[in-house]
Amino acid sequence: MKLVKTRLIIMNYLIFSVWGAYLCSIGIYLFKVGMVDHIGSFFAVQGIVSLFMPALMGIIADRWVPAQKLLSICQILSAIFMGLAGYMGMKNGDKVTFSQIFPYYFISVGFYMPSLSLGNSVSYHCLTEAGLDTVKSFPPIRVFGTVGFIISMWIVDLTGAKNNYIQLYISAGLSVVLAIYALTLPNCRVNKKDGEEKKKTSFVEAFGLRAFTLFKQRNMCIFFIFSFLLGMCLQITNGFCSTYLEQFGNSPVYKDTFAVRNSVILTSISQISETLCILLIPFFLKRFGIKKVMTIAFAAWGIRFIFLGLGYPTGFGLVLLVASMIVYGVAFDFYNISGSLFVEESTEEDIRSSAQGVFMMMTNGFGATIGSWSAQAIVNAFTKGKEANFDEYMKGWSNSWYVFGSFAIVVGILFVCLFRYQHNPQKEDEKTKKIEI
Repeated sequence: MKLVKTRLIIMNYLIFSVWGAYLCSIGIYLFKVGMVDHIGSFFAVQGIVSLFMPALMGIIADRWVPAQKLLSICQILSAIFMGLAGYMGMKNGDKVTFSQIFPYYFISVGFYMPSLSLGNSVSYHCLTEAGLDTVKSFPPIRVFGTVGFIISMWIVDLTGAKNNYIQLYISAGLSVVLAIYALTLPNCRVNKKDGEEKKKTSFVEAFGLRAFTLFKQRNMCIFFIFSFLLGMCLQITNGFCSTYLEQFGNSPVYKDTFAVRNSVILTSISQISETLCILLIPFFLKRFGIKKVMTIAFAAWGIRFIFLGLGYPTGFGLVLLVASMIVYGVAFDFYNISGSLFVEESTEEDIRSSAQGVFMMMTNGFGATIGSWSAQAIVNAFTKGKEANFDEYMKGWSNSWYVFGSFAIVVGILFVCLFRYQHNPQKEDEKTKKIEI
């Protein structure tokens, strides 16, 4: 039992260390090489590929290829193309263009994003096979994914790779390690049908599309729609938080402050908070249920964005920035991890990988795509043409964060009004006792 948990800890650590090597720092690199107007596109691509890749890979994992083997295939392909993106950055230096680096980055991210839902599927499968309660056992394992993300962020920041293409090479190298390791994981079942049963199977069943019928269920449909809106919030902060902090460096007052010199490390406080908040999920989910937990997530996103708008790198402003990073842990975990667990417990076994893919499609697909481009448009609207006046320029950034914060709060209110969910803590306790017995 301990061995299963240890193996899943290593897997989750590697999955998120690959992502942490560039997710919070690539905007800084793009700004440095003159591609500031393309930052939104680099983050939107994660959403574009998540519109179909996680769901597609989830279907393949449910029907044909074991999830752990598919995870390995995706990671080796991701490593190859991320390495090529890094090579183009190295070859062309500060003159690298969007068309030279973006196609390789696009393909790499396309194969990486399914790893998030595939990793969840492997974890849930192994925990269930070991007779463990996923709600209790998964969050402490998932914590180490965030630890991997943080360590990658620190490596990139402390080595100076946040300003250049080396971060892409680091990510590619970690992908290779994960691809090899995934092949050693326990085998996950696939749900094949034979003979007469296969002949009677509908088109939807044959191609593993039954997870999409979840949209016919009112509650699941609303859950997925609001997951998409929460996904928008996440991509806003991923794409622009570190870049925003770096802009304070244009003022001699803030240039040498810790928040500017180590913007990625400051941002990593968000992930440190995330590791602690993950451990709260079993208690909150069992005691309050998914509706209240996701409502808390919406409120936390609103607070995070408003604190970013009010913050600056010294004095009380720094306190607000740090508070914003701490609140992120609640904002992220209470929708991302809790949502994944809710999908796991609300769907039948033979479509769970597909359902996780649909959840990823809504959050990191539609949410990330629309969130990235919308955020880029809002930031441009408030900051474009004001670069020469530092105060006006940073005021534009603050106004952008206020817009994002207002969006999260309004959507949260709508969620409370529309999502109907009756939580039964006694039923949850009885289910847990049965699993433990």
